[in-house]
Amino acid sequence: MLIRDPSHYAAHVARQQQNFAAALTAGGYDHAVIAAGRPHEVFLDDNAYPFRVNPHFNVWAPLTASPESFLLIVPGAKPRLVFYSADDYWHAAPQSPEAAIVEQFDLHQVSSISEIPALLKAPGRGAFLGEWEQSYEDWNIGDPNPVAVLDWLHYHRAWKTDYELDCMREAARLAALAHIAARDAFLAGDSEFDINAAYMKACQLNESELPYGNIVALNEHAAVLHYQHLDRSTPGGDARRSFLIDAGATYAGYASDITRTYAARPGIFADMIAAMESAQQAMCAEVMAGTSFIDLHLGAHRKIAALLEDFDIVRMSAEDIVATGVSSIFFPHGLGHYLGLQVHDSGGLMGGPDGSVIERPEGHPFLRLTRTLEPGQVTTIEPGLYFIEKLLRELREMPQAGEVNWDLVAQLTPYGGIRVEDDIAVGAEGPENLTRDAFAALA
Repeated sequence: MLIRDPSHYAAHVARQQQNFAAALTAGGYDHAVIAAGRPHEVFLDDNAYPFRVNPHFNVWAPLTASPESFLLIVPGAKPRLVFYSADDYWHAAPQSPEAAIVEQFDLHQVSSISEIPALLKAPGRGAFLGEWEQSYEDWNIGDPNPVAVLDWLHYHRAWKTDYELDCMREAARLAALAHIAARDAFLAGDSEFDINAAYMKACQLNESELPYGNIVALNEHAAVLHYQHLDRSTPGGDARRSFLIDAGATYAGYASDITRTYAARPGIFADMIAAMESAQQAMCAEVMAGTSFIDLHLGAHRKIAALLEDFDIVRMSAEDIVATGVSSIFFPHGLGHYLGLQVHDSGGLMGGPDGSVIERPEGHPFLRLTRTLEPGQVTTIEPGLYFIEKLLRELREMPQAGEVNWDLVAQLTPYGGIRVEDDIAVGAEGPENLTRDAFAALA
């Protein structure tokens, strides 16, 4: 059962009816056709890439493995779900929607693609939302992906309903289970490949069901921010230094996104992890309604600069470390991003439903969220401190190079780096740490 609380789901669908009616009005449309999407074949092959459902479809119905299905949304009418289930012996049919989902839709189950176009007709001007296919030209189902409609939807998707928060809490629980298994596999001496296998077994999700490819990084691999490989070798003894895992889970299409870093033994790197944990928790406590995420990001730079000063990595004041840009050498990415149906959920830089943009602050080109936080929004908080060879070479050319403790940097570089990441829901009374709550429930 994907729907834990049918009343929350019914209220969620009602919210989507309001949202989409307003979005269609903003674009001058009368109805919307939303495609779940279809699998795409590998070039020169007859195998398909893993299917990923269109988030504009998923926000209505948690049917993440139902390609070729469609929704017809007409304001004021019950939404129509055209559920495609082929009469086929080559592949297993998708699981039929559960009762709590069926109750919210005018359901039409079809076994042939040719039955679909007639079920997507409605009076007036239509907006099509999804990946456009050439075959749709003959269906006459609307203008593909009008910008005004998408802008309205992307901006407002930042506010999560109770149903969506229920899904994200469950995604956090699944990921916490798997993170514990991955940590134990690291401590047992496993390879990146085997740690990843332990993770997937614990959360009972395969690679295509995860919200993104797991980052499972031993030693210096942790300095590659989106490290994508799974090394089969197993460094042992003193060669086993550190472990960073950035991995999440999905539930009903909603994502969690969690990062933890571990040291193989006590020492300065373990002490730095503990200090980063403390700083990160202080950052999470600052996720309050009415706070600009830009201010949170810049505050994170000050906290990380204080770590660089305290651990004698850079022999400058924290203020000067930030002002000269040295903090960005060690913390080159943004503090976080919106989270939801997509890992980097939509609308993070939007100033309004008109598509306007809130620019990133100068010197911070990779920040994914610049909006002011409001109740119901969910963001990640993921500060990092890394020893990245490319950026360290740039630091050697900066005027501040003489203030760097290069001997200590050389000692720490084989550890890769540190990142700690939690998922935080903004509440009217304060932040809800979905990640820490999930780990605490498993303790």
